[in-house]
Amino acid sequence: MYQASVNASTTHEVTASDSGVKVDGKQISWDLTRISDRHYHIIHESKSYNLELVNEDRASKTFVFKLNGANYVVALRDKFDLLLDKLGLSGGAAGKVNSVKAPMPGLIIELRVVEGQTVRAGDPLLILEAMKMENIIKALSDSVVKSVKIEKGDSVEKNQVLIEFLISP
Repeated sequence: MYQASVNASTTHEVTASDSGVKVDGKQISWDLTRISDRHYHIIHESKSYNLELVNEDRASKTFVFKLNGANYVVALRDKFDLLLDKLGLSGGAAGKVNSVKAPMPGLIIELRVVEGQTVRAGDPLLILEAMKMENIIKALSDSVVKSVKIEKGDSVEKNQVLIEFLISP
């Protein structure tokens, strides 16, 4: 399940499965043909569409499509992104974050920072395996790592402090 924001104005719930794609609970029936690496042809409700993937940023889950000549920016948020928002760890709270806490119980499978390291917003800090999924925990703002409270292989609990940052005056 994804929440898809189109041109930062409309938001839709998108689910994909073996039986197809649903948008806002409605099954989408289409014929999708790949023309080339980034070009597709779609027939939906007896209408023809040309689709081009113009740009993709997989780290931020943002994609730019050109559909019949018009550009659309689509930003996806998965269940993990929505959980981070619910816990107050989204980008809107980035300026106030002085630590990273575990959003859910899990296992630290990779640690990518050390004490004293400077990180930029969006840099990966660690990978937390939870519910058989690998979740990349990223820095929410430019900071300096004050202390790392965990090690690779540690099991962590929800809301456990994982990394602390120096607080700028």
